[in-house]
Amino acid sequence: MKLTTIGTGTAAPHPSRVSAAHLVEAGDVRLLLDCGSGAVHRMAQLGVAWQDVTHVALTHFHTDHISDLPLLIMGWRWGQLPPRSTPVTIYGPVGTGALFERLAAVHGAWMLAPGFPITVRDVGPDEIVKLPGGVELTSHPVPHTPESVAYSISEGNRRLVYTGDTGVSEALGDWAQDCDLLLAECSLPDSMAIGEHLTPRQVGALAARARARQLVLTHFYPPVEAVNIGAEVAEHYAGPTFVATDGWSTHF
Repeated sequence: MKLTTIGTGTAAPHPSRVSAAHLVEAGDVRLLLDCGSGAVHRMAQLGVAWQDVTHVALTHFHTDHISDLPLLIMGWRWGQLPPRSTPVTIYGPVGTGALFERLAAVHGAWMLAPGFPITVRDVGPDEIVKLPGGVELTSHPVPHTPESVAYSISEGNRRLVYTGDTGVSEALGDWAQDCDLLLAECSLPDSMAIGEHLTPRQVGALAARARARQLVLTHFYPPVEAVNIGAEVAEHYAGPTFVATDGWSTHF
């Protein structure tokens, strides 16, 4: 499996971090996790084949996680020659289908009928979605918005867990148990802690509870970058920790 962190930022405009987006490659699957502002052009800048994305999975409906979806669909249809003909499936928590109907009402009916097969599908809690080549996608509720979920992507004996946006959740740590890679939000310093996001120390506690083999941090608001993120995580978690940037990648 391969992870590329396309966008490691948030809703805060940042000179080097666009909003949330991460690409997981497993066999023939090219799964984009979230698609926030700037993600599509960042993929082009990084040389990531945005044309080849096969699936998209949304963690929740905040703008910094979904705003580039219309642009991505438009790019597949009108931003390349020949236009896309291969199918794509977009997954998300309960309410994703209704969200797309609202987006189509704003952007145009082409969002649901772009000229290639597109499927938009709600994924229920802990439902196992079978992707090509034995890849499995499952979701788990997390405390952020009413619809927010984390995702697990597994292929054979390899497993990645992506927290999406979340507050403290022991249940999430238990669900992520023994994952090979925990891709976790790390939004705010302790001095600005709120219930809907994690601080570095809280992320460290989550990774320790999950016994994650490695920890990759993302979703940084600018104030958290002023603290020693790695040192604060290490107060609770002793495993390998990476503070991701846009374009960072790893095979695992």
